[in-house]
Amino acid sequence: MRLWKDFVNGLWSENPTFRLNIGLCPVLAVTTTAIDGLSMGLATTFVLICSSALISLLKKIIPDKVRIPAYIIVIATFVTIVDLVMHAYLPDIHSVLGLFIPLIVVNCTVLGRAEAFAAKNGVLRSTVDGLGSGVGFTWALVLLGSLREILGKGSLFGMSFVQDGATTLGVMGLPPGAFITLGILMAVMNMVAARQKKRAS
Repeated sequence: MRLWKDFVNGLWSENPTFRLNIGLCPVLAVTTTAIDGLSMGLATTFVLICSSALISLLKKIIPDKVRIPAYIIVIATFVTIVDLVMHAYLPDIHSVLGLFIPLIVVNCTVLGRAEAFAAKNGVLRSTVDGLGSGVGFTWALVLLGSLREILGKGSLFGMSFVQDGATTLGVMGLPPGAFITLGILMAVMNMVAARQKKRAS
């Protein structure tokens, strides 16, 4: 039950994007399509799971004075693995995500879970927490990318469902479209959370 709660927290109540509002740089930058959002989310999830587990395992060994640099080294190790694997096997996606893959190292979501949870809990709970936060981050990116792709290109996961020459909202493929879509989604999530809180009280 406790593990399930750790997992679900990352999906909703402590969702990095919609509830905690951290790690928004890649959320805004790479979500022009659903596949890009999914790829970035899965890469971040891998780093979250592996780094949370290892940091939890090493928490008693790492001196308190150097814990943040040590966490960054651990995170950077797994980011490098993701970067090299994607470059070798998924070159098209790697070229689209570009600089934002190495920037996972300084993503507040990853470092935040390491400091707030993995450094204080066991390996299993930390791994589940990393999985929950990663899945929560991924569904947020996929949702945002899907909406922007549907409205901006008339397609979803690269499959077009509008006729050639049909008018779409081109602004959704630009940075302002990311801010507009994210703002609307955050407003909806806040409304849902407020209603849940009202029902619970």
